[in-house]
Amino acid sequence: MLFIGLDSGTQSTKAVVLDFETGAIVAHASEKYECLEGLPPGHMEQNPHDWTRAVDLTIGSCLAQLGDRRKEIRGIGVSGQQHGLVVLDAMNEVVRPAKLWCDTSTTTECGLLAEAFAGPAGLIAEAGNTIPPGFTAPKILWLKRNEPENFARTASVLLPHDYLNFHLTGVKRMEFGDASGTGLLNVRTREWHRGLIDVIDPRLHDMLPPLGSSLAAHGTLREELRARWGLAPGVIVSAGGGDNMMGAIGTGNVRPGVVTVSLGTSGTLFACADQPVIDPMGEVAAFCDSADQWMPLVCTMNVTVLTEAMRGLFGYDHAQLEAQLKSAPAGADGLTFLPYLNGERTPNLPDGSGVLHGLRTENLTPAHLVRAAVEGVTIGLAYGMKRFESLGVSPTEIRLTGGGSRSAGWRQVVADVFGVPVVSLATAEGAGLGAALQAAYVVQHEADSSVTLGGLADRLVSLDESTRALPDVGLKGLYATQLDRQMKLTQSLKTTGWL
Repeated sequence: MLFIGLDSGTQSTKAVVLDFETGAIVAHASEKYECLEGLPPGHMEQNPHDWTRAVDLTIGSCLAQLGDRRKEIRGIGVSGQQHGLVVLDAMNEVVRPAKLWCDTSTTTECGLLAEAFAGPAGLIAEAGNTIPPGFTAPKILWLKRNEPENFARTASVLLPHDYLNFHLTGVKRMEFGDASGTGLLNVRTREWHRGLIDVIDPRLHDMLPPLGSSLAAHGTLREELRARWGLAPGVIVSAGGGDNMMGAIGTGNVRPGVVTVSLGTSGTLFACADQPVIDPMGEVAAFCDSADQWMPLVCTMNVTVLTEAMRGLFGYDHAQLEAQLKSAPAGADGLTFLPYLNGERTPNLPDGSGVLHGLRTENLTPAHLVRAAVEGVTIGLAYGMKRFESLGVSPTEIRLTGGGSRSAGWRQVVADVFGVPVVSLATAEGAGLGAALQAAYVVQHEADSSVTLGGLADRLVSLDESTRALPDVGLKGLYATQLDRQMKLTQSLKTTGWL
C-alpha cells in the first residue's frame, strides 16, 4: 500500500509517497509559489488557487514516478500552514486572497478581542490561549472591519489545509489540531467558543465548518480527481492538520517525552501532552494536536529567514554558510543578534525589527554575523523551552525537522543551547511524512481497531543517527548568559519603544 503526504507551506507544496510495507519514500515532488507583491507592510497574502495548482502538479509528478504502482495508493493526508484565513462565498469561490500566519496587520483587532474579555488573562481563562496577530480570529475581524463587502459575501471560513481537503473531497470539516490555532476553539473542551465568535459576528457560527476527530477520515477523493489521476476507487483523505501538528506525527512525537524543533521559515518548538498545557503568561500556545491529544507549542517567526538573509548578503551557497558558522566561536565573541526581521510572535513584537548588539572591530566579520544569526534564532526558541519547563514539560531528546536541520553546525548549536541530545529524521519532510502516516492510520485502523498511531510511528519514522549531536556541557553557562542577555535586551528596547 502507498500513501501520499502533502505539505502545503508558505513557499512551496511538497508531496511524498510512503510505502507502508517498507517505510521508504518512493516518490517526491515540489512546486514553488510566491506571496502577493505590493501589499502594505505587515500584510502577507497568497492566492489559494496557487496551492491547489501546486497540489495537482506535485501529485501528478509523484504518480508519474510511480507508474503502474499508482493503483496502490490508498490514502492522502494534507499538512498546511497554520492560521491562514481562506474565505469562500455561497458558490464556494474564493472571496479574496488568503491572509497568512505571518500577516501582522491585525494588531488592532487583537486588542479589540482581548478588550472584550478584560485582557489576555481573560482570553486564557475562557479558551486557553491569548490571540496574537498570527491567529485566524483577528483576521476574520479585520476582514469585517476593513472589507465589509467581502465579509458580507463570505459563506465559509476555512484554514489552508481545510481548503485543500475541500479541493480533494468536496467536504468541509475542521479537525481539532488546526482549529485550535484559530483562537476560536476552547482547547479544554475541543468546542467552538460561542462568546468569542459572537464578539466577531454572530454570522460566523454558520461560516465555520463542523468540528471532528483528527484521527477520522475527512472524506473520499473526488471521482473527477480519481479518474484524472488513474487511481483505484475508494482513496481516502484523512483529516490532515496544521504543519506543526503533522510535523509532530512525522517525527514520532505522539507520546509525552519527545520535543520537536522545526527550523523552517518560522521556528517551532512543540511537545505531546495527554492533557491541555495552559500557560498563564500566554507565551506557550495551548494547541490540540492532530492525534486527538494536546500540543504545547512556541512559535517564532524568524529562523531560516535570517540564514537566508545572511546567504543573500554575502552571496554564499549553503556549504559556504556552513563553513562560516563553524569557523566562528560559540557566543560570536559577544555579538548578539535580536532576530526580529519580520516582527515576532514570541516574544509578541508584531512591529519588531532586528538588532545587532555588541559589535566590535574583532567581531565585525561575516563569520561572526552568521554565527550570531544562528545563535539568535536558536536562543529565541530556547526561551520557549524555558517556558515549557516551567509548565512541567521537559525533553530527553529533541528531534529536528525543517530545512535548518540539514546543517551539522546548526544541529550542534541547538544541542549546546538546549543542553539535550539532538537528532534529525531520515527524511527532512517531517510534515509530509506525518500527513502520509495519518492517512495510513485511518485506513489501517478501519481494518483493525488495535492499530495505534504510536505503533505506526515507531515502525515508520526513522531517525538518522549520523546526525545526532550531543551537548557540550562546557557551553551551558555561556548560553544561559546569552539567553538572559538576549531577553533582557529585548525587554529593554520594547519598554522604550525602540523595538
